[in-house]
Amino acid sequence: MKSYKLVTYGTAQGPRSGIAVEEEVFDVAASTGRSTYATTLAILNDWEAAQAALESAAELEKGKPRGIPLDQVRLLVPVLYPSVIFCAGANYSDHLLEMARARKIEPDPDPRTLGLKPWHFIKASRSVVETQSIVPLPEHSRMVDWEAELAAVIGRPAKNVPIDQALDYVAGYTVANDLSARDLSVRPHIPDTSPFKHDWVGQKSFDGACPVGPWIVPAKEIPDPQNLSIKLWVNNVLKQDSHTSKMIFSTAEQIAHLSTRITLHPGDLILTGTPAGVGMARHEFLKAGDEVKAWIEGIGTLTFKMG
Repeated sequence: MKSYKLVTYGTAQGPRSGIAVEEEVFDVAASTGRSTYATTLAILNDWEAAQAALESAAELEKGKPRGIPLDQVRLLVPVLYPSVIFCAGANYSDHLLEMARARKIEPDPDPRTLGLKPWHFIKASRSVVETQSIVPLPEHSRMVDWEAELAAVIGRPAKNVPIDQALDYVAGYTVANDLSARDLSVRPHIPDTSPFKHDWVGQKSFDGACPVGPWIVPAKEIPDPQNLSIKLWVNNVLKQDSHTSKMIFSTAEQIAHLSTRITLHPGDLILTGTPAGVGMARHEFLKAGDEVKAWIEGIGTLTFKMG
């Protein structure tokens, strides 16, 4: 099988789906002869059949100098737009320890020992932005934090799937950054016991709060999503340096659990949590002009600047 990456790229006619083969990008609809594959979401909605078509197209286009050089392509968010973005909260053991130290409290016990299941919140679909974006600092926050995350892209409708089959519903993986406005996480002057204390929209869904990209690597090329290095730099200074094996609930467990609550659909994104090294733990936050790079082994690098 010829290796490829699934991209969405900008053209004069608007966004198009493409396959990146080596250092060139080819239009998927043209390469496969399937006009319906003009968008990545259309491809994901036909993922069972599309996989073979994409693999054949990647093999066919290999070495042909008629694609667009990758460095001349404007890569957009791979899925424009995911119907839902699920985000795992507190899902890396090293992150839980650093946050407990920062707050000077005892770490919470392993949620498994309490019989708990994975826990997720939802980020606004339109908060996604592509690699190389300039993300405006939200007007009402001075504590914007970085969170590098492995994102699973769903490729088949999933409802009540067992854990041992959950990864079969993943089309591929990409890199995400769950930007968080830490100073908007709780509402002032509201008692801690109030159900109205937390402001999830303000904290997690401001404009540009979810950089995603640069592409989707097919799941076949990531046999074990729990065996990947994950790193993040701010202005070329390493901040996060961890491994997906430190997830408390695995990618498969998250998918299986979410599917008991809601049907997952092609194009849905599942952000699987962030490891240690976030700004909140050291009271460092992003400012205008900062460059952020998140890298995951076997996938690539997502880069953006704060504006």
